[in-house]
Formats: sequence, C-alpha cells, structure tokens
Amino acid sequence: MEITEVRIKLVKNTDDRLKAFCSMTLDGEFVIRDIKIIEGEKGYFVAMPSRKMSDHCAKCGYKNHLRARFCNSCGASLPDSREKRNSQGRMKLHADIAHPINIKCRQAIQQKVVAAFKEELKKSTLPGYVPADLDEPDDEFPENIS
Repeated sequence: MEITEVRIKLVKNTDDRLKAFCSMTLDGEFVIRDIKIIEGEKGYFVAMPSRKMSDHCAKCGYKNHLRARFCNSCGASLPDSREKRNSQGRMKLHADIAHPINIKCRQAIQQKVVAAFKEELKKSTLPGYVPADLDEPDDEFPENIS
C-alpha cells in the first residue's frame, strides 16, 4: 500500500485539540475521508473516521445514540447502561469506519499525515494561502457504477 496523496484542511479554532481534517488517497485509487489530526500530550496523532454507536428504543424501535436518555422519536425513557465497554472497562461510544490492521500501518499513516499537516501549517502563514478543499471531487469515474 502506498499513500499517494494527503489533503489537509486546518481547523480555525486553534484552542481546540482538533487541529485539522484529512483526506488520504491510497495507491491512487482509494480515498479515506474525515481523518482527524489531534494534538495530544505527546504531540500530534491521527484519529481514523468513526461513527457514533447507537441502539434502538424498546418502545418504538427508533435508533438513538448511546448517550441519549430519552428516545428522539417517542420520548420514552431509555435505560442508563446501554453502552458497550471495551477491555479496559471504558464506554465504547464510537466505532471505526476505517482503520489500520497493524501498528506498522498505523505508524506509516500517522507519519505521512502529520508531516503533511506540518507542511500545511507552514503554507498557512504565507500570503495568499488558500485552504485545501476536501470536498472537491477527485473521482474520474461516472456517478453510476454498474
């Protein structure tokens, strides 16, 4: 696997730990969007795209996120302990959409993305800087694939 492109979109609120969003292309053929670059205690790290975990209301079947106390559809009270816990006992509120399988891959992704982020930070200080557009279409294939 080769990381062939990394696009960085800096976050305007510099007081927050979230510093940027990233779009990464693999082998010039596969794109992963919504990768986050976060500033931690030991420096920058990459958080892969994820979704909020949810479950269904016992009364009406509507899907609600795990921190909801009441159903967003019928208003029924939801049980307090619906969240799943990981091996350390912490609540698991998000599930990865895409993620590396091993530490070698994670390190390669993190190294390339953080380097691109630092380069984008430098560019952002130059006059005439224009932020990257992560929503710009980069596909070269028709909308309907058969």
